[in-house]
Amino acid sequence: MTIRVALVDDQQLIRAGFRMVVDSQGDMEVVAEAGDGADAVARLTALDPPADVVLMDVRMPGMDGIEACRALADALPTRVVILTTFDLDEYVVAAIKAGASGFLLKDAPPEDLLSAIRTVHAGDAVIAPSSTRRLLAKVAELQTEPASASALETLTDREREVLTLMAKGHSNQEICGELFLAEPTVKTHVGRVLAKLGARDRVQAVVMAYETGLVRPQG
Repeated sequence: MTIRVALVDDQQLIRAGFRMVVDSQGDMEVVAEAGDGADAVARLTALDPPADVVLMDVRMPGMDGIEACRALADALPTRVVILTTFDLDEYVVAAIKAGASGFLLKDAPPEDLLSAIRTVHAGDAVIAPSSTRRLLAKVAELQTEPASASALETLTDREREVLTLMAKGHSNQEICGELFLAEPTVKTHVGRVLAKLGARDRVQAVVMAYETGLVRPQG
């Protein structure tokens, strides 16, 4: 099955680079491009069948990536990966709350880009790469006031442990090894964490872990 990818960025050269990487894969193809959020929403909502994964820039003229992400999340099953740089961290949390399934640094290696597309298409969220962990730590530093920890009160001790490991970038298999649990048990815990926090996916849950202070930046 071919993964249908859309590219949204106001810099044509960046889109061309991403297209070259994506189209080099036998299981992916670029099906749409747009240079701003409004154009992206118009093109992608008219696309049939819809794109599976959208790589979305944050800062664009007119409608930015956050508003476009929110509009697409309300209208389509398409999953969005936000493209960002370290100096745009303050936008990342807002984008994820708008429905993004993860974020990726624009200077990430091609293999990270391709892995992110496949991970999101498979229904998970982009959270494991070390660059993502560093970015989340940076997001935590930008929080002027910690978010209320009341959102975590419904979690059991084991669920807090699982969320903490998720925030550190552990996969389900790595959590299994850390906590000596079977993978189905870990999947159950992850599902309960998402449900109790009202999080759309792992990324939103991890952001909440940093915002509430459950996990703090290292170093």
